[in-house]
Amino acid sequence: MLRYIAVRLAVWIPSVILIMLGVYALAFYGAGDPIKLIFLHAPGDVAYNPQKIEAIRASAGLDRPFLAQFGSYIWNLLHGNFGYSLVSGRSVWAIISAAAPVSFQLGLCAIVVTALVAVPLGLIAGLNQNGRLDYTILGAALFLWAIPAYVAGPLLMVLLITILPGVKVPYGWGGVWDVRIILPLIVLTFQPIALIVRQTRTAVIEVTSEDFVRTARAKGVPEIIVALRHILRPVLTPVVTQLGLIMITIVNGAIFVELVFGLPGLGRLTVTALTNSDYPIILAITLIGSFLVMISNLLVDVVYPMLDPRAAQTTRAA
Repeated sequence: MLRYIAVRLAVWIPSVILIMLGVYALAFYGAGDPIKLIFLHAPGDVAYNPQKIEAIRASAGLDRPFLAQFGSYIWNLLHGNFGYSLVSGRSVWAIISAAAPVSFQLGLCAIVVTALVAVPLGLIAGLNQNGRLDYTILGAALFLWAIPAYVAGPLLMVLLITILPGVKVPYGWGGVWDVRIILPLIVLTFQPIALIVRQTRTAVIEVTSEDFVRTARAKGVPEIIVALRHILRPVLTPVVTQLGLIMITIVNGAIFVELVFGLPGLGRLTVTALTNSDYPIILAITLIGSFLVMISNLLVDVVYPMLDPRAAQTTRAA
């Protein structure tokens, strides 16, 4: 297992470099010069001083060729230097460190809520295949899947204020135990819950036709024991494989959720950095997002053999 993890970590290195190369190329050749944007927001005619613009660009190292800039960026990353914001001049690491805990806490809560809600609902739907309860749960999942976060957020906020006029607007961040996290959490888990419900339901339908399930029922084992002991464990195997997709969905949805509800996390920071063409912050956020998805996939590969012994034998053979 350790050898397998080491190999996966080694594969990550070129993958991360390719991702950073693509993002850096988009920032280098794309529209929006951050130095010009800084001057355009300055008062007076200083915005039209090309000499000062070129001088600042040279001091920031933005006048060098693409490969030279990218090589310097990778070298600085290896030394733990994420650079400095082109707009505020602050350390990118300090900016990320202030915003990352908010997004990580929100994402972790979203994963926990998704698992606690979606897996039981999918299990119930699968055990009642083609029944009224199955159609109700599956229909609700499809409905939730069709609602994007940037629509659900403002809509739920308006409905909450309309139905309960005395309630304060859930705007801002007060920690995971603050009541204001409920609405963003609901919006962020819409699509992940729908995905896991459908995946769990499909897996339950497949497992219930296996011989060991029929044997347990023929022996008179109570249905609740059959569901929890004989069906749930093999069902969790394909569900766990969806962790990477769930992480991608949560990361993408967090951008809109944090912007709508005023959460000072990485999603809101991403929008601000894109608006200001603050390339060092954009690159740092991209790097963090890539690592989150890769770590999620690695955790899936580690947990998968624990749920399916046959996968463990395959992993040892590899």
